[in-house]
Amino acid sequence: MPQYDPHRYTYPSRRNVVFAKNGMACTSTPLGAQVGLDILKSGGNAMDAAVAMAAGMPLFEPTGNGLGSDAFALVWVEKEKKLYGLNASGVAPAALSVEAVRGLGFTEMPKEGWIPTMVPGAPAGWAELNRRFGAKPLAELFAPAIAYARQGVPVPVNVAKQWAKDARRLKRAMERAPEVHGGWWRAFMKPDGSPYEAGDLFRWEEYAQTLEELAATGCESCYRGPLMETIVSFSRKTGGYFTEDDFRTYHPEWVEPITANYRGYTVCEIPPNGHGITVLMALNILNGLKLSPDRESAGTYHKIMEAIKLAFADTKTYVADPRYMKTRVEDLLSEEYAARRRALITGKALTPQAGDPSCGGTIYLCTADLEGNMVSWIQSNYTTFGAGVAIPGTGISLQNRGANFSLDPDSDNCLAGGKKSYHTIIPGFLLKDGEAVGPFGVMGAFMQPQGHVEVLVNTIDYHMNPQEALDAPRVQWIGGKHIQLEREAGPEIAEALAAMGHEVEVIDDRINMGRGQIIWRTENGLLVGGTEPRCDGTVAAW
Repeated sequence: MPQYDPHRYTYPSRRNVVFAKNGMACTSTPLGAQVGLDILKSGGNAMDAAVAMAAGMPLFEPTGNGLGSDAFALVWVEKEKKLYGLNASGVAPAALSVEAVRGLGFTEMPKEGWIPTMVPGAPAGWAELNRRFGAKPLAELFAPAIAYARQGVPVPVNVAKQWAKDARRLKRAMERAPEVHGGWWRAFMKPDGSPYEAGDLFRWEEYAQTLEELAATGCESCYRGPLMETIVSFSRKTGGYFTEDDFRTYHPEWVEPITANYRGYTVCEIPPNGHGITVLMALNILNGLKLSPDRESAGTYHKIMEAIKLAFADTKTYVADPRYMKTRVEDLLSEEYAARRRALITGKALTPQAGDPSCGGTIYLCTADLEGNMVSWIQSNYTTFGAGVAIPGTGISLQNRGANFSLDPDSDNCLAGGKKSYHTIIPGFLLKDGEAVGPFGVMGAFMQPQGHVEVLVNTIDYHMNPQEALDAPRVQWIGGKHIQLEREAGPEIAEALAAMGHEVEVIDDRINMGRGQIIWRTENGLLVGGTEPRCDGTVAAW
């Protein structure tokens, strides 16, 4: 057999946009996209395809999501000409408090163990989307993932990179608390203790059995049945904080999307506790700025970065569970406030007060069907494999979204039992004159709103097709005046940005610069899709 390195690609390549008439499914792994396409071709709608893909992604890309994930969705229903928002993010255990965390010696929320875990929202989100808009039963939608779990799936190249990297973090966690993390280690590491590599076959019988249980109970077992009891029992046994009531009282919520007008287009995001509002605030600032005719100019990069920094300075301060927010969303999105923030932008880099953004573990998918329905869906562990807590015998690994809570009692986002945390996952959707243009998303923790802004500027200001909009070099604000710039932007851009006062880090590893997907509807009624070159992205078209 030929010998080769699956991580080496000596020569540059390019992808073209993909057109389709009947349906399209896009995500970061080929098998995930194909599952969605198979559902569409068998008579399912875009909502069915999204649920089937979401149920398979914890198997295809466990480094980004799991059965213990949270999820958000924007759902376009063509016959109603209406966009729905679904918030399937979980809540902190009622027994968890700032005092309890500080009493254990922590000065900020940890990322491993029971403290950052929250009630999983994703399975309830699957069931709710299916209940309201689905055309097929959950048993049929989960069947592809169940079969793949038993047959085994080859580990993709970029998933393997993240697997190896996060295994080092969770190995240290397991050594500290083997009773808590041993289940994760047995589920996600090979028998010899090494991480799965590109091309290895990953089988997961426990996952298949749990999906069968979820399908049979409409996902109720995870919240008001045997699976919930298993989670709570393991939590009690190993020092966790969950009780039965934490799960019994949980339900996902339908929410009204928030919007901003950007140069004649309506950009739609999920309202807080997600930070999609960061995108809208940055676009409101950019709305009053003239960008260079040349996308690849230091001035364009500079203005995008300054708008994003100002938006983040606010959202990192004010975004929280909406029941606890003291600042109104409409005030943050007002034209008057955007004008005041815009006035702070000069030709030099500024230093806003905000946290230090960093990338994490998330998957994004989008679907579209023949009837015109579309779904923008995002599902996340938060940091790669999440908390490193897997419930033995279930295939359930828990996210660590609670790591985003503050321990400052004056913060709107201060930890409290039963509270939702600040959330980084954000599905996006674009409208024009009340009609759907389509779903888009760029996963990657605090890169997500930055990726949204950059993709939208590429699309609306520079008239790029979906693939070109995703291919274009990206820049990411890290904190202070520190930005990361992809090498493809060129040395002249880096030098000019440095002269403006930015602390520029030119990077070669593009996987942390966001991983996106786009489906737009064309003027003649076709679908056109683009997929992320920074991951194993695929557009499956029919």
